Amino acid sequence: MSKNLKTVAKLLISLLLINFLGNQYYKRFDITQDKRYTVTNTTTLIVNSIDTILNVKVYLQGDFPAEFKRLQIETKQFLEELRAINSNIRIQFINPDSYREDLIKKGFIPSRLTVEENGKLSEAIIFPWAEISYQNKTELVNLLPSTNANLQDEQLQNAVENLEFSFASALKNMSRKNKQKIAILSGNGELQDIYLYSFLKEVATKYSLAKFTLDSVLTNPQKTLQDLTNFDLAIIAKPTIKFSDNEKLTLDQFITNGGKTLWMIDNVQAEQDSLLQTGKMLAYPRDLNLTDLLFAYGVRINTSIIKDLYAAKIPLATGNVGNQTQFQYLPWKFHPLVNGNENHPITKNIRPVRLQFTTQIDTLKNNIKKTPLLATSLLSGKLGTPNFVDLKMIADEQNPNEYKSGKQLTAVLLEGVFNSAYKNRINPFNTPLFKAQSTTNKMVVIADGDIAKNQLLKNKPYDLSTDKWTQETF
Repeated sequence: MSKNLKTVAKLLISLLLINFLGNQYYKRFDITQDKRYTVTNTTTLIVNSIDTILNVKVYLQGDFPAEFKRLQIETKQFLEELRAINSNIRIQFINPDSYREDLIKKGFIPSRLTVEENGKLSEAIIFPWAEISYQNKTELVNLLPSTNANLQDEQLQNAVENLEFSFASALKNMSRKNKQKIAILSGNGELQDIYLYSFLKEVATKYSLAKFTLDSVLTNPQKTLQDLTNFDLAIIAKPTIKFSDNEKLTLDQFITNGGKTLWMIDNVQAEQDSLLQTGKMLAYPRDLNLTDLLFAYGVRINTSIIKDLYAAKIPLATGNVGNQTQFQYLPWKFHPLVNGNENHPITKNIRPVRLQFTTQIDTLKNNIKKTPLLATSLLSGKLGTPNFVDLKMIADEQNPNEYKSGKQLTAVLLEGVFNSAYKNRINPFNTPLFKAQSTTNKMVVIADGDIAKNQLLKNKPYDLSTDKWTQETF
């Protein structure tokens, strides 16, 4: 055999070997700086928990605009990554044209797209959905969720970046044996139901919700604690009334007995509605009597208001035309637009989050793992309280020297074994459930109670993600 024939033979054998290995093993290498295409450890754990056949039907097959081929390709590649992790996953791409009526009845809402071909605009309809079937359960996944993107290219990019979140949420929901229970705490001046409607409506799609008042600790704290431990998570949404020692011990022992908590705390009294009505207000620290409790878990919420040059807009009345008030929308430095941590699935690939009169969180040295979730821009500063906040500040020329505080932490995830805040103290009441330490547990602390508060329009709840004045989406 000649030298050339040997070379050709080796090349053919190499190509066949590569092709074989390519069919047996799948791996996409992620060279992006923020690793946006790398499956997170959390998603890997969820996928590994699938112990029987799971079928995924994706309705992105057929003739549709070329730019949306990318969504098809990215979805296929992502699902191939999941199948490489767990071979129980079966993938099928389906042309929806023959099933349109049936899909709409199932809840698959089609998307109308504007397509330009040969200089002419036309409309195309696609079904960017996936249907997951697992253990007699079915979950729908929207592959093209609504965003504030103005261009289709931007909307497509957002959709690609959210593929992992969309599928991981659906898979986690399906693999759950029982629906977890969430307690919405009341009794300490928390947000009223009408202001939490948009937030809780979304949460209720995956969890069982119930109001839970801590008022009963006055008469029977032991039973209150026992009842609270039946829940998996407690949400504390913007309390305004000081917590008693009995209430604090109840929360503390809920945590040491394995309960997870979501704290949304305003440590400063400062309300945007009051400011818009009067034009000026006094912002001052709010005493919730929670400092020692949170300190024991490893955080401290400060009482200086954050101001940031990267901020959301608010409406200001500038005059009248006829009987109509004219508004101008201007950036308001006390409504910072904070960014998520790209390295954690809770906040990966999310858009900026609007906060209102938020303060800053300090983390303390202890055995708890602390993961930043939300932080301001580098161009931030602080306003100590008590202090006056005047709407006229919006027209002031900004002094760069006042915005050199750097990134400020506004939300943090805490994970680990939590020590009870009452570990070496006299307890306000005795309970057989008392534990000085928790098992491994988690909590999220956010230094803004308004993060879950929706606006009202004609006395009805407005979508939490959209500002009713500017129509900006966060």
